[in-house]
Amino acid sequence: MSRRRSTQSARRVPREGPVLSFEHWRKERAIRRALRGLARQRVAAILQPGNMLVVERGPSRREPSDAALRSCHLRGWAEPIGNAVRSGSLGPDGTIPDGKVYDRVGPIYRITEAGWHVLNRTQAWLVMTFVVALASLVATILGFVISGLGG
Repeated sequence: MSRRRSTQSARRVPREGPVLSFEHWRKERAIRRALRGLARQRVAAILQPGNMLVVERGPSRREPSDAALRSCHLRGWAEPIGNAVRSGSLGPDGTIPDGKVYDRVGPIYRITEAGWHVLNRTQAWLVMTFVVALASLVATILGFVISGLGG
């Protein structure tokens, strides 16, 4: 059974601008900042009835921040633990607003183990350890080769 390629094959979308541009660096920095923001959130209280969580220092819900959180989810650094959760903001003086308390619906994220490794830069330490071990192995082998040829 032979497979035919369709005339409309998948094409790569061309990138805009150079791969290592300042815009790319800014977006990566915003993604890391969003991940650090998730690490700072904590539950301040649980409201009854309904077990509603009051989260302090939660992530921002602006458009760029939301895209950064979705990028963290795409990379496996964060995962939603609750979807379609009602949420709202406090007033400017820190009080609960009168009337409509919940003004939006969205997910609550938690950081995965891979996300914690990114935050603690564990991967960089592992790569550097591997580079040092490889350099030591190469130096040892070169030492044996040179000493074997000279003596």
